[in-house]
Amino acid sequence: MIRVVIIGLGNIGTHLYNAFSALNNVSIAMLYNRTETALLPFKNSVNTTTNINNLPDADVYIIAISDDNITSLSTALKLQNKLVVHTSGSVPISVLDDKNRKGSFYPLQTFSKEAVVDFARIPICIEAENKTDEALLLQLAESVSNSVHKISSEQRKSIHLAAVFVNNFSNHMYQIGQEICEANKVPFSILSPLIQETVAKLNTLSPYNAQTGPAKRNDIGTMQRHITELTNNTHKEIYSVISKSITNTYGKKL
Repeated sequence: MIRVVIIGLGNIGTHLYNAFSALNNVSIAMLYNRTETALLPFKNSVNTTTNINNLPDADVYIIAISDDNITSLSTALKLQNKLVVHTSGSVPISVLDDKNRKGSFYPLQTFSKEAVVDFARIPICIEAENKTDEALLLQLAESVSNSVHKISSEQRKSIHLAAVFVNNFSNHMYQIGQEICEANKVPFSILSPLIQETVAKLNTLSPYNAQTGPAKRNDIGTMQRHITELTNNTHKEIYSVISKSITNTYGKKL
């Protein structure tokens, strides 16, 4: 049985709790959160605390909080020679305090508390300073996921950067598309089949080969009309920069 303490009940911490609590080989020893409110839904299911000095003995302590606060919280932990890991994609394990053994447990997925996720399909990137801790994290990760990877801090940083482009930036494009639709009294849902097909194509084609549209064709007239139609100057700039990147990728100049 792997005893786990989850530190922080934001999006990732909440989903980790849901995933681990369904397992027979993992025991959640405690949930910690800075505020009591986030702990209330779990009071009848697991031990909880708002006191960082009140953490029980465990095999793994998982820090699931904002990147900027990982160092200060790991420093505040009253633990010695325990395995402490964070869930961040963008910071190295070196930010963790030296009094404990360090590692990472990074689920490569976008999380919202209200959205149900299938952890079996989520890639989990693990890292540890020694083979014993790595084996433990591997066992923990493989208990919930069918896609586990041993990834260094440098590799994880690059993966996180790539994820910002393919997830965060693409979602912002959806938001802009929704604004354009709403401004012209068109339902955003009309674009749903297009969005789904764009993603589905990547199962059989590389992003390079899947690219279509006026920028790839260097259709200057269409691109100029689009920019004229846009009323938001930031949207105009985004359209121009991305179009230029696409045409340059395919060897054509705007």
